[in-house]
Amino acid sequence: MNLLEIKNITLLKEGRPILNNLSMEIWNGHVHAIIGPNGAGKSTLANTIMGLSGYRDFEGDIVFNGESLKGLSIDERARKGITLLFQEPARFEGLSVSQFILAGAKEKSQEIVEEALRQVGLVPENYMKRAVDKTLSGGERKRIELASIYAMKPRLVLMDEPDSGVDIDSVKYIFGIIKDLKQAGSTVILITHSPEVLKRADHAFLICAGTLVDKGEVSRMFDYFSGKCIPCPHKGQPDTDKIISNVSTFALN
Repeated sequence: MNLLEIKNITLLKEGRPILNNLSMEIWNGHVHAIIGPNGAGKSTLANTIMGLSGYRDFEGDIVFNGESLKGLSIDERARKGITLLFQEPARFEGLSVSQFILAGAKEKSQEIVEEALRQVGLVPENYMKRAVDKTLSGGERKRIELASIYAMKPRLVLMDEPDSGVDIDSVKYIFGIIKDLKQAGSTVILITHSPEVLKRADHAFLICAGTLVDKGEVSRMFDYFSGKCIPCPHKGQPDTDKIISNVSTFALN
């Protein structure tokens, strides 16, 4: 069963198509990866699904659980069970970690806050009263955002470069949360340049120039990371140096 259907989406920025007649089917309860070169439209697609400002004026349709999302606000989409983990984790001045996690949690209890923090490898007693601000590192903030998503129990999670800017320990907990979300019945979309993140998916899409050029089993998609792109209209190539660095780092750990 499809939880999400992207139907012939075209979105223009400054008169240029960032998404170009793009169609995808996202299966319920699966982990999907979206790969492709920089500028291919991956983050734009996530922002459009979430309904961020500047990404709501598009042709085509986005259907979630059988209902069109067109015209719905971010809050309305969130109430339907859609959430987005940004590449750069947010700061929320004035909110404690506990308040931040409880804001979106299905179960409003300190126990769920403690459980969510433990799931991302943070000691609850050391973090619950801390502010979600610049005193936290980028890795800590990303783990806390992941804890909040774990507590939400969302229907659909969009993760934009979930391993970006975090240490190896944080990455391991990110992978653990992806597994936990799937086991709890959530559908996950991973937007990534990393072969290690791709391994956590059940299925993958390759997009270039805002167009779907390939889809299929994850094992078949690793050719992209070897620079063996199939013919497409985009001039970009995989960032081979970054990929080699990522693979080497994980091999050493």
